[in-house]
Formats: sequence, C-alpha cells, structure tokens
Amino acid sequence: MPLNAVFFDVGNTLLFPSREKMLRPLHEQGVFPTEDLLRETERRTKREFDVLEENDSSVDHGFWRIYYSHLLDELGLPDESICQDLVTRTRISANWCDIRPGTREALLRLTKKYRLAVISNADGKIAEVLARSGIKDCFESITDSGIVGYEKPHPAIFEAALNSLEVGPRESLYVGDVYSVDYLGATRSGMQGVLFDVVGAYKGNGMARVESLEQLEAVLRSF
Repeated sequence: MPLNAVFFDVGNTLLFPSREKMLRPLHEQGVFPTEDLLRETERRTKREFDVLEENDSSVDHGFWRIYYSHLLDELGLPDESICQDLVTRTRISANWCDIRPGTREALLRLTKKYRLAVISNADGKIAEVLARSGIKDCFESITDSGIVGYEKPHPAIFEAALNSLEVGPRESLYVGDVYSVDYLGATRSGMQGVLFDVVGAYKGNGMARVESLEQLEAVLRSF
C-alpha cells in the first residue's frame, strides 16, 4: 500500500531541549556539561531504557530519570533534589523550543506528497509550542498524550492519531527517536517506523534510521 501519511514525534525529532532552560539547576551550581557528555549520556540511556521498557512497559518519562541520574553521576553530583528538578523540566513542553535550521522548509516539502501529523508524549500544550516554533500549520492533526490520556507506546495513542486523519496503519509512517517507545509503539500498531537518531544511539542495529529531515526525505523516496 502506498505511503500516505507521516506522523512525527516532537522531542528530539522536530524540537530539541533548550539547554538554558533544561539545565538551569546545573548552571546555577556553576556546572556546564559538554555537548559530548550530553550526547554520550543520551546514547547510553536509550539503550538501557529500551531494555527496561520492553520488559515492563513503564511510562516514557522514566527515561529522563535514568538520563539525569547517569549525567549527575558523571558530573560527581548525585543529588536527588537536582535530579528531580531536571526531570520536572523535561515534562514542560515549553522547554522544548530549539528548532534546527531548515525544519519548516523540509516539512513544507513533505506536505506536497504526504499528509503530516504529530504524536507526542506531552503535557497537553504541545500544539502551543509547535505554534510558537512556527511549524504547527505544517500538520493536519496533533495528538498529545496529555489530552488523549495515553502515552506512547500504548496502542491507543497511535489509534487516536490514525483516526484523526482517517488513515490506516499500513499507509502510515511514524518518525521518532526512542526505539522502545516510538519505533516499537508504531510498528506494533501496524505502522511503518523510522528512527530519528541524531546522537547515533542505534547505528549498526539494522533498523531504518535517519539523523536529519533531509535524510528522511531521501529515505521516503524509496517508499
């Protein structure tokens, strides 16, 4: 069946965390993690979280507790209050506000061939964030777990998104950055999946992956 619709995750796919907002508790301590450390911590956490998620289907937000626990250990700051503050900041949609150059242009090119939509584990406000980032109008629908009441990888959130466009899973593709939450959640719902793997956590695993929207455009030419 020809591909008709492309659904996107938001965090670490379309929008990225504002380091200033997310890491403020560390900056206030005079601690500024390097970009290399942040990327390595993300790679490590994704691999660890995927194993845990497949075994007990914990909610997506558990990822960030693991991530910041590892980061604080690497920084020599195993402080529970700081960890909780950092985790809380990831749950605020407004803190995901960094957008890569060319994102809107790439999405507009995709709209010429596909119907686009969003599926995000968020706080009910992701549509506002996408609007402020200047890309909300690229999508026909936005399915936010804070509104739907189910988080990825639960099949209900994927079903709600498919219903919003009145498309079937076999004619739909989902693009997201976490294997156990995004790729498995989508493919177990009958959709096709591509990992948006900016940090290279899934290199060499044999799964469909891209590191940019431009690479995604190239992959989609083969569908």
